Amino acid sequence: MTQSEFRYAHHPEDAKKYTTEDLRREFLINDLFNEDKIKLVYSMYDRLIVGGIMPSTQALKLEPTDDLKAQHFLDRRELGIINVGGAGKVTVDGEVYELANKEALYIGKGAKEVVFEKSGDAQPYFYINSAPAHHTYPTKKITKNEAEIVELGEEKYANKRTINKLIVNSVLETCQLQMGMTELHPGSVWNTMPSHTHTRRMEAYFYFDLEEGQTISHFLGQPQETRHIFMQNRQAVLSPEWSIHSGVGTSNYTFIWGMAGENMDYGDMDGIKTNELK
Repeated sequence: MTQSEFRYAHHPEDAKKYTTEDLRREFLINDLFNEDKIKLVYSMYDRLIVGGIMPSTQALKLEPTDDLKAQHFLDRRELGIINVGGAGKVTVDGEVYELANKEALYIGKGAKEVVFEKSGDAQPYFYINSAPAHHTYPTKKITKNEAEIVELGEEKYANKRTINKLIVNSVLETCQLQMGMTELHPGSVWNTMPSHTHTRRMEAYFYFDLEEGQTISHFLGQPQETRHIFMQNRQAVLSPEWSIHSGVGTSNYTFIWGMAGENMDYGDMDGIKTNELK
């Protein structure tokens, strides 16, 4: 079974007037994983689709929603998958890819059948991002050992973190989709701080590996007009191109960042000094 939602884009002047309830309704995705279901959210921000797939007692096939007006989900799209749970497998047009925890799979435009299944006793959680594509690139599995690794931050600023670039153009070719995973070290709680914006692409964050009973405050909005959303484990949030996307937790955690837009340069961002945020 597939559940789908549609989210419009927002003008920053309108977002300034949003209540807590408005912000959570428009940007937060709080029920991504449901047993034996596929949950998809189609965003008008660069037409990115954010989804959660949880096969438990049966295989789940990725079908096109009415929003796509397509025969197959990937007729005009590319897809990135990161498994954040137990062992699972993804079958793409008959070829099987086994995905362990924190392993990724890129699927290029034109694949006809994509099926998700559980492999072992532990429950897999497949987090997905999908963006429009104009060219077909090969399907490829990416392990953490194959990722481009970047160490950032300092313990004294509580932002020491390891960035695993999994689906990026320095690792494999894609049309516009980029995905990676940032792991906060024990004792560090701040992500993407100092913060930045990048008007040439939007972003989505998915938070997981959060200790039971803890929370994360995700910051969004223009640098001089910020807002926040408190988030729980395995929740996602949409970040417009005009918005910062930083967060702080009451314990350390891991998050997946996914981007779509016109620029594939990871370093193309407009930095904001921490003491200039309002």
